[in-house]
Amino acid sequence: MSQPEPAKANNYLEEHIQCLQRSLKHWRGSGFKENGDTAFLARELYHAPFALLSHGNQDDPIINYANRTAQQLFELDWHAFIKLSSRLSAEPVARAERETLLKRVSENGFISDYSGVRISSTGQRFMIHQASVWNLLDQHGKACGQAAMFSNWRNLDTVR
Repeated sequence: MSQPEPAKANNYLEEHIQCLQRSLKHWRGSGFKENGDTAFLARELYHAPFALLSHGNQDDPIINYANRTAQQLFELDWHAFIKLSSRLSAEPVARAERETLLKRVSENGFISDYSGVRISSTGQRFMIHQASVWNLLDQHGKACGQAAMFSNWRNLDTVR
């Protein structure tokens, strides 16, 4: 059974947002701005004007969260996105670069200077700039995936 789309009925996947928040605070020293209400934060992040997405720690990691902005950029709805192999968010020629990024994040826990080309489901290429990428930790401090957040991107001409 696939994970339901964030909505009021499930507090916008508040538990997953707690993981992203806890992990961001661990690596960066501060998390997302919040008012103490995690359900409110989860709703705000799902509808935020920046892209926020995460994947698990499988051998071929699968996306397990993508806010509305990420869904629009990658041209995928929630149910298609959370079945996507994370590596497929980059063009085949950019996948080695993506692996280098993920290794850097694994070693350092957090980076905030990533730039690279990504590709939507329809082949639209876009360049992201100054993305933050961090390791996700469960409530026991065990690695459970990675997350990315960026607000700076530009569309590139698609060569088909």
